[in-house]
Amino acid sequence: MQISLQQVVPVFLEEGKTASSQLWNQTLSFTKGENIHIVAPSGSGKTSFIHFLYGLRKDYTGKILYDDNDIKNFDAEKFSTWRQQYISIIFQDLRLFTEQTVWQNLEIKRLLSPYHKESRITAMAKRLGIENKLNKLCNTCSYGEQQRIAIIRSLQQPFDFLLLDEPFSHLDENNRQIAMQLMEEEAAERKAAIILTDLKKIEYFSFERVLYL
Repeated sequence: MQISLQQVVPVFLEEGKTASSQLWNQTLSFTKGENIHIVAPSGSGKTSFIHFLYGLRKDYTGKILYDDNDIKNFDAEKFSTWRQQYISIIFQDLRLFTEQTVWQNLEIKRLLSPYHKESRITAMAKRLGIENKLNKLCNTCSYGEQQRIAIIRSLQQPFDFLLLDEPFSHLDENNRQIAMQLMEEEAAERKAAIILTDLKKIEYFSFERVLYL
């Protein structure tokens, strides 16, 4: 799978904020197997960009293509099929089912689009230091713990692209590096791409390209 951008510009963004952008109003392609780092200060449209790629928002001009398909023409069913098979995401606001247990949040994702066996959930939770939280309700976990839950959840399905919207904001440096290594290993296993947005460059992310929004 390939994701292409053709002169994409958010309709709400002031014109002056797009003039020097390496992403807005450009022609770009992202392919499987490469890691792309999007760096920008707050208010530059990082979250909007991730939502555009995932098809949650359409308030932009230009085109976003999955292979040769303009995603503005997709209905809900077609988006569901592409996301289930090709695109996983970690939202900045996480979007966990907070009244369910950590295990239920992870297992429902795994069952909807199976990629790993059940045992990999426990192994990932142990690696990220939240194995003792698996039977706890999500709303009893700290935000940093919830970020690690969301990271594990994103890795339970097949994907060609893993979209990350500031996924480490509440993690200490050691846990950030452990989580990044896990995601890079999982992407490599699938020969997939990672597109990561953050406020500053993350040096331990093995990116091939960095684009300044």
